[in-house]
Amino acid sequence: MGWDISYHPIDEEQMKAWYFDVLEEKALVNTLASEHGIEDFYQQKYIDTINVALETGSDDNFEHTHGYYIAVIQGFFEKYFYVRGGALSFAESDVFQKYFKPWEAIIPEDRFAQKIHNRIVENYSSGVYIPKEKVTQLLNDYKNDAVIKTALDELFSHGRIAVFLKALAYADGKGLGLLEATEVVEPNPLDLNSSACYSNLFNCDPEGARLYQDTAMTQFAEIEKREGLAEGTIINNAEHVVNHIQPVEPKKEKGFWKKLFGK
Repeated sequence: MGWDISYHPIDEEQMKAWYFDVLEEKALVNTLASEHGIEDFYQQKYIDTINVALETGSDDNFEHTHGYYIAVIQGFFEKYFYVRGGALSFAESDVFQKYFKPWEAIIPEDRFAQKIHNRIVENYSSGVYIPKEKVTQLLNDYKNDAVIKTALDELFSHGRIAVFLKALAYADGKGLGLLEATEVVEPNPLDLNSSACYSNLFNCDPEGARLYQDTAMTQFAEIEKREGLAEGTIINNAEHVVNHIQPVEPKKEKGFWKKLFGK
């Protein structure tokens, strides 16, 4: 399968309040939901996510469990951003390493025994984390450092850089860090209404999914023209497969993505 990447504005204090503290006292979900206006449906998804997190074993990867759950939970509180296939974890050089903060410097000491990679190593996981001061630095370096600009433009090619910069600017404007994750939201480019999301889809900025859909439609049209197929042949016969996992099922609501994307 491919990579459905998302970027989640969140700082370390929020990670503690929304996740680490809640693991110790699950009833905090109700207080947090009330304080932040989280709807009942997403409050239950929050509870379900915490319940699954509490069952995490010591042999599990941190990114595939706790890191991923933090990204999912962030989406109940705050806007996040989708970028198909574009991830800092995939950078071949170490030019971006100076912007990242390892989980070992964030999580409560001796709280977790899972193996930590500090990058995406599998689907449904978290990736790198950029603390708030490094978000500001990366934005500035993109404007003033040709090496960083070139590396980011290559990593987030085909128009995706605009979405990533939008995520950085949003986080910077709110004084937040930025957490990378994969498969929190899984847009279906054939029909956005049949997409999946493990967080709150309405908090997902729609630009990245629109770009993904437009790119897919362009590619389908090019293949049809090259192969002499009638227009619409591919989309009318294609099947989009999503490999669902716990913790939660996507909300079943007709026109869910139509409301969000205006399509």
